Amino acid sequence: MSFLFAAEQTGESAPLFPLIITGLFFLSLLVIAAWGMKKTKNTDDFFLGGRLLGPWILAISYGAAYFSAVVFIGFAGTYGWQCSFKSLWVGVGNAVLGSLLAWLVLGKRTRKMTRRLGASTMPEFFVARYGSHGMKFVGALAIFLFLLPYSAGVFGGLTYLFQAVFHIDMKVALTVVTAVTGVYLVVGGYKAAARIDFLQGMIMFVGAVAMVWLVWRYFAGQCGGYGAAVSQAIDNFHARDAIAETPVVDGGLGCKPVSNLLFWSVVFMSSMATWGMPQMVQKYYAIKDENQIVKGSIVCFAFAMVVGVAAYSIGAFSHLMSMDQIQGVLNPQGQIDVNKLVPSILVEALKDCSWFLAIVLLLVLSASMSTLCSLALTSASALSVDVVKGYIAPNAKEKTHLVVFRVCCAFFVVGSYLITLFNPSWIVALTALTWAVVAGGFLAPYVYGLFWKGTTKAGAIAGMATGLIVSNALYWGLFFGESPQVAKMYSPIVASIAMIVPFLVVPPVSWVTKKLDPELVKKAFEDPEEPKA
Repeated sequence: MSFLFAAEQTGESAPLFPLIITGLFFLSLLVIAAWGMKKTKNTDDFFLGGRLLGPWILAISYGAAYFSAVVFIGFAGTYGWQCSFKSLWVGVGNAVLGSLLAWLVLGKRTRKMTRRLGASTMPEFFVARYGSHGMKFVGALAIFLFLLPYSAGVFGGLTYLFQAVFHIDMKVALTVVTAVTGVYLVVGGYKAAARIDFLQGMIMFVGAVAMVWLVWRYFAGQCGGYGAAVSQAIDNFHARDAIAETPVVDGGLGCKPVSNLLFWSVVFMSSMATWGMPQMVQKYYAIKDENQIVKGSIVCFAFAMVVGVAAYSIGAFSHLMSMDQIQGVLNPQGQIDVNKLVPSILVEALKDCSWFLAIVLLLVLSASMSTLCSLALTSASALSVDVVKGYIAPNAKEKTHLVVFRVCCAFFVVGSYLITLFNPSWIVALTALTWAVVAGGFLAPYVYGLFWKGTTKAGAIAGMATGLIVSNALYWGLFFGESPQVAKMYSPIVASIAMIVPFLVVPPVSWVTKKLDPELVKKAFEDPEEPKA
């Protein structure tokens, strides 16, 4: 998932300009981290920025955490090749459902209720809202168990990118990326991370617009105009669709498209999972003023629309690649390696714009580092806040908890580093299952907890259990019954089912089980600052 293959083919040395720009970028991150360390006094500062962050910073931070190298390289290449410009609907869905509606529906409720309940993590929300320590423990376990390998997968993509551009050993590249991410996160906490996310988000926004324009201009020059380039890409897609059963026929490469069920499952999963993924939901906890949520939702929507559509546009242009380029991205079995499609396009289109290589590098780097930061903070909270502060040492001093939080962050980063370094086979399985398990287990209990007073403890537990059981049963059934490749291919359908079914389970269980203590419900829903009508 990198420029690795292109670098190997050209044998060129690393461009000096990208090296200088990347060095300055890393330096700016460390400066912001040092500032964040001075401003961080307690765990609330470290994890939520003191709940005093404005809409611009949080909205861009949300968007930057949303998109990573997985989207720009893997998803864009896969669905751009298999669905042509239809893949843009994934980006649109991410912007409308995963960003705009998520903010408008969940933002205000989440901010108000978590403050009333004193919850700073999703597991804490479950115990405060439903009085279930079991949900808190299982939630913390699921977060750490599944976000750790997912983080390692993002680390891997960054490592290959650095290895290709700077021609350095993979272990050295991995160490550099890990060290910078770990230092600015552990030292600066969320106050620094949110501002770094804002910087990274601006790079992503500008870089995505420039990337699409340069790539489109390149192919327009070959096809005789911008509209002609799009038309030719669509025609080539349909021609290859007709010969999809064979890898190479008469100089054309087949591309068997995904079914409508699988495609719209991708749109649903990648958009609606953000409603239940803790690293995204916990962004709402830090909002300073709920009256600014609408502004934040608009900013987030615009950011996601531009970045998401830009990413999938590049993948759709893969159908304008020459046969020589296509032959260069085939694996030994004669099949397309979709992770090489987007890098191949960028290397070819930007071969005369070495300065832009630095922007592309920073774009993917920023997208992935912001995602890593959110994953690390969320997973570290599962250990420090939900386990250590919640059970092991609840009466320890605040400074002690802050030290524990920093240690947990460092532990998570080092753990991701080691998993990436040794690359065990199980990491692929757990990474593909991450969204299905976490979103499937958390989404229904979280949403019902925000909006329905009648949700019972048993109903919430049933919803979480259903999501966890359904996701694992379907995925591992495909994994062992068919093959790991089939399980990975259909993981969006698995995740979609795992998110939907719990919504059907929670209400009937809540109707027939013991109601929650009225005082607990009152604490969750009634704002003492607002007079009753």
